Amino acid sequence: MTQQTMPWWRGAVIYQIYPRSFYDANQDGIGDLPGITQQLPYIAALGVDAIWLSPFFTSPMKDFGYDVSDYCDVDPLFGSLDDFKTLVHAAHDLGLKVMIDQVLSHTSDEHAWFEESRVSRDNAKSDWYVWADPKPDGTPPNNWLSIFGGCAWQWESRRQQYYLHNFLVSQPDLNFHNPDVVEHLLEVVKFWLDLGVDGFRLDTVNFYTHDRQLRDNPPLSAGDSKSLGVPGTNPYSMQKHRYDISQPENIRFLKRLRTLLDQYDHITTVGEIGDDNPLALMAEYTSGNDKLHMAYTFDLLNVHRSPSYLASVIKNIEAAIGDGWPCWALSNHDVVRCISRWGDKESDPFAYGKVLLALLTSLRGSVCLYQGEELGLPEADIPFDKIQDPYGIPFWPEYKGRDGCRTPIPWAAKQDHAGFSENEPWLPVDVRHNALAVDQQEADVNSMLAHYRGYLRWRKQHLALVNGDLTDLSSSVQGLSFVRSTSNQTVIAAFNLTDSEMTMTLPAGDWQALEGHGFTFDIRDDSVILPPYQAAFATKLNG
Repeated sequence: MTQQTMPWWRGAVIYQIYPRSFYDANQDGIGDLPGITQQLPYIAALGVDAIWLSPFFTSPMKDFGYDVSDYCDVDPLFGSLDDFKTLVHAAHDLGLKVMIDQVLSHTSDEHAWFEESRVSRDNAKSDWYVWADPKPDGTPPNNWLSIFGGCAWQWESRRQQYYLHNFLVSQPDLNFHNPDVVEHLLEVVKFWLDLGVDGFRLDTVNFYTHDRQLRDNPPLSAGDSKSLGVPGTNPYSMQKHRYDISQPENIRFLKRLRTLLDQYDHITTVGEIGDDNPLALMAEYTSGNDKLHMAYTFDLLNVHRSPSYLASVIKNIEAAIGDGWPCWALSNHDVVRCISRWGDKESDPFAYGKVLLALLTSLRGSVCLYQGEELGLPEADIPFDKIQDPYGIPFWPEYKGRDGCRTPIPWAAKQDHAGFSENEPWLPVDVRHNALAVDQQEADVNSMLAHYRGYLRWRKQHLALVNGDLTDLSSSVQGLSFVRSTSNQTVIAAFNLTDSEMTMTLPAGDWQALEGHGFTFDIRDDSVILPPYQAAFATKLNG
């Protein structure tokens, strides 16, 4: 595949926007679509290729948009369909692709489909959700658990049955074994394709189908893998999720979805996979060019960060992915911000954050950056009486939920609420974020924002870092290195993830330092010397 025929999404950098917290254009304390449109030039100036919008659909907002009550309309909190169309056109004019979240595994209990389904066992939509009879003693049909805590089954007295909810009680799971459900969901996807979107981030993509026999999940045993991205305080982590998720029938739906997507030009998908064996599922879901285009797991969204761990993740994905394509992220709307999660104990967290960007965007795959990463925002400290997240409240204080990474973007340090809104925001702005506001960083050539802008534009000039193969992976206690190569360019990338100088041996060859990326290093004979928190890039002159 030549660079001219390479799909736009391979090696792309995608900027995730959490609409509630990006920018408030109508000054009601909640971010909106017009606010995003107003700030698109800021995003384009970063040098990213696309934006991903977290849900903005009509919703009662019990899970802040991930509980959809109308798949084909915009919630008034965020604006209107016309506002969305304006956003898409403005983004395209700036050279940005537009991806949107699709939450297909479940709806809100206020969706018209569920309101009809729950009334009786013989209505037109009676089988659109996952319903099951109780055991003879009245207890739920099996031992499946909700990610948000407790039993995954909720009693409905009108039907005298339980319904399945892998998340909140107010988020009933759709029945993908019903062909009518599949057809209607494909129509939803087509609706947004016809409005000009360029791709979809598929929420919980391996949760679509369930075991028809409703068999119990076995317990997690000592030594079993657990990569579901849930805190250890959550009983959900005590089971092997063999029957409630990741069923083989899921492949059939993904192929149907891909057939639809292939009727449009230059569309992509990235699936979120939370599973006991995520790498195998990533490979299965992205292989063969007939299912997902990309997928990501939680391997870099947890607390493990040693060079040896990072090298093992890279090695394992490279070995498993085959002809599939990974998508990498260090932060998103569901986890503690990376500069806090990984960098709190570093002597210079911001320098550490800069080298993490270089590492992330040098891996083979595409990249998602979460809003505020480019500012180096630490996790916000939200007092309990301000917590909004329904996931955090029951597990407090051992787990404080996801609000700390969802607070408003600080635009202007000296304005009320850091320039996000004139009125009190839905979540408070952390006082530490004011000094990191956009207006402050735009005035500082050494800021995190300046580094992101310069580095991401430099990366685009070196196609080996965008879509080359990855070989020669090596790690030490301080950092790691690898080689990226295409038929026209070979680049070695090395990363010092510590606050002391690091020396790494170069692979055989004549290496010449690349410049313009914002890092400092020295090549001496067959070694590269990196000061603390620095990255090195060099090109091979002899092939």
